[in-house]
Amino acid sequence: MYLHILKDMTAYLFLPIAFLQFWYIDAPREIILYFHSLNKAFLQQFSLPLLLSTFFKPMKNEYREGLIWFSIGMGMFVKFWIIIIDILLLSFLLAIEVAVVLLFIAWPILSICVLFFSIYL
Repeated sequence: MYLHILKDMTAYLFLPIAFLQFWYIDAPREIILYFHSLNKAFLQQFSLPLLLSTFFKPMKNEYREGLIWFSIGMGMFVKFWIIIIDILLLSFLLAIEVAVVLLFIAWPILSICVLFFSIYL
């Protein structure tokens, strides 16, 4: 009977280590894997790789004699602005992801600082 109680008490000693492993190793890795999946879905939905690979092709595959250069130029013009908007949205998404990961990592430290330093304010 006492061995079971002693075994439970030693498990409590490793609880801070388990928390630190979860908070600073396991959870950030899973968050980053989730954001990686989100970024792949974003690139797929906004078709940035496809726009880059077909940048110099005519819009709507127009190959009539007098319209080839106009179609290529118009396609480049339209795709240029779509690519710029996609890159801006992707950079905004990446900035939010970095802020979320950094805030998640700093959350225990920030909560301890608020707890102890709010007494002196």
